[in-house]
Amino acid sequence: MAIVSSGINSSFPSKPKREAKARLVDPVSISEDVRTIKEDSLRPKSWNEFIGQSELKEVLSISVKAALSRKESLDHILLYGPPGLGKTTMALVLANELGVKCRITSAPALERPRDIMGLLLNLEPNELLFVDEIHRLTKVAEELLYPALEDFKLDLTVGKGTTARTREIELPSFTLVGATTRPASISSPLRDRFGITQRLNFYNLDELRMIVQRASDLFGLSLTNEASLEIARRCRGTPRIANRLLRRVRDYATVKNKLEFLDQSLVDESLKLHKVDQLGLDQSDRRLLLFIIEAHNGGPVGLDTLAAALGEEPATLETVVEPFLMQIGFLQRTPRGRIVTSLAIEHMNSQRSKVISN
Repeated sequence: MAIVSSGINSSFPSKPKREAKARLVDPVSISEDVRTIKEDSLRPKSWNEFIGQSELKEVLSISVKAALSRKESLDHILLYGPPGLGKTTMALVLANELGVKCRITSAPALERPRDIMGLLLNLEPNELLFVDEIHRLTKVAEELLYPALEDFKLDLTVGKGTTARTREIELPSFTLVGATTRPASISSPLRDRFGITQRLNFYNLDELRMIVQRASDLFGLSLTNEASLEIARRCRGTPRIANRLLRRVRDYATVKNKLEFLDQSLVDESLKLHKVDQLGLDQSDRRLLLFIIEAHNGGPVGLDTLAAALGEEPATLETVVEPFLMQIGFLQRTPRGRIVTSLAIEHMNSQRSKVISN
């Protein structure tokens, strides 16, 4: 597996942007997730180990078997859906099922033509190339990919001016697996070149419980079914968050010398310390809901007003905090502003009563 990385080059100094604080329940990958996955091998290696996404697994397994029987490369695949659901893991499983290598890169790393040319020229027959955040490919990179995806050829321009000529280089057949959280941002010509387009959905409670139990076995933890179910309830339907919460529980159990038996009460204690409640809401979620409820009687409230009052960037609220609240029916976006629903008010009241009783 080859991982390509790139730096950011700029001719002019740019104004530093305020970065959003990393959240325990943020589905976006952080450095800790990558490091821990490498150390503990949490990623499944085959269809049997991959929990959930049953319909997607069936579609892809049929395509894999057909490609192997014809001794051809698999059709190009576009995987889309919210972050943390297993798009990268699915690509690695595909490569393992095909018996080929998987080269991993991301679109921001392919800024210059030579970046993507070097990647394509080093591919071996039937290899799998995984490009994360493919919606962020530059126009130049896309233009180079078109003949590579369609005819397995690379068109290079040699020379300049009147001496310029086009040289065609044959490429081995390969499979491009593109991953994106924003499929609408992919250009139509690029999207049309994918033979298989599939969405990854959020996981149900039972699937998440099995994912947590599998991870706890790999960590060597004695986690009860009730404890794994408690973590599953709080992970927002996302395996990445589930594994992250499990690591926080493991840390707490280590310090409290309770590693021999992790039950539901210990999970509740450790996640309460990190201010993650029974529905997976954290402090940022509750601050937003409480502000709308207490300061604006449930709304509507404009995004800029929320951002100024909470000390957050509008884009952070819109893309990081609000989506999950809308998904569970706690928040509505209207032309007049944000409105908190009765479900959210009921949940916040129950949380307040628990604090008072404790």
